[in-house]
Amino acid sequence: MGFIQDVLSSFVAIMPVTLAQSLILAFVVLGIMIPFRMLNFPDLTSEGAFPLGGCACGVLLAAGVSPLTCIVVAFGAGFAAGCCTAFIHLRFRIHTLLAGILMMTMLYSINLRIMGKSNLSVFGSPTVFDWVPFARPGFPASKIVVAGLLALVVFAALYMFFRTEKGTAVRAVGANPDMAEAQGINVWAATIGGVGLASAFSASSGALMVQSQGFADVNMGLGILINGLAALMIGEAVVGKQTVWRQLLAPFAGAIIYYQLVSFCLAAGMPPPDLKLATGLFVLAMLALPSLKRSRGPAPAREAIRE
Repeated sequence: MGFIQDVLSSFVAIMPVTLAQSLILAFVVLGIMIPFRMLNFPDLTSEGAFPLGGCACGVLLAAGVSPLTCIVVAFGAGFAAGCCTAFIHLRFRIHTLLAGILMMTMLYSINLRIMGKSNLSVFGSPTVFDWVPFARPGFPASKIVVAGLLALVVFAALYMFFRTEKGTAVRAVGANPDMAEAQGINVWAATIGGVGLASAFSASSGALMVQSQGFADVNMGLGILINGLAALMIGEAVVGKQTVWRQLLAPFAGAIIYYQLVSFCLAAGMPPPDLKLATGLFVLAMLALPSLKRSRGPAPAREAIRE
């Protein structure tokens, strides 16, 4: 009983911190979901776009640029990276995963060029989290408010966009690009714009994370893709993915639940090095479960096959 109380007390103590972190990283999960679900474009650019936005933000913050401007610049840099990935796939007929790997690899060198070194401290620089009037700057409450408001604005904007004619065209390209092209939809523009937007959200998340933690590092995106995929799987299992608003809500709900589960595991005494193994096994189970269900099939069908 004492052990359970200790675990719960530790979990409650770190919950505000992980909630703020999950709201920031939810934009990475959103950047994974858009190409994966809406464009049928499995993409790995997010793992390079996340540190790209963080490195660009860190350099600009150190130069005294406004924190909001830093996020806008990071958004633009991530958009350019995503557009390059989509262009490589469309122009040279390279598989989406390989195109993402190529871009992610090149972004590592670009991030080093941007910062001039592997990491950069921006402690003491102004951030967007300082703008909350009733919360102490740098504390979880201010981060939760700012990240939560950004999440609401992004969710509402994307929901309205995907209900417009252009948004429907993007989803049509993901459903059937040949039919979409036959209907007069510009497949190249929809694909490049959609993948670019997804990477832009990942880069914005990196910029927010740098402002939250106070430093930028070229390796800050290591493992972010598998964490984001795990969060997306959880969100889709809880919220569903049958409609547009469910698809958009799943990344935010999944990120919150996933990182709270991570904090609970840490509070329960799980060694931090084991978290990656546990996350990988969880994603494997979630991806393999539908296949296992289909392979079992209905009982009468299995009997007919044996006969």
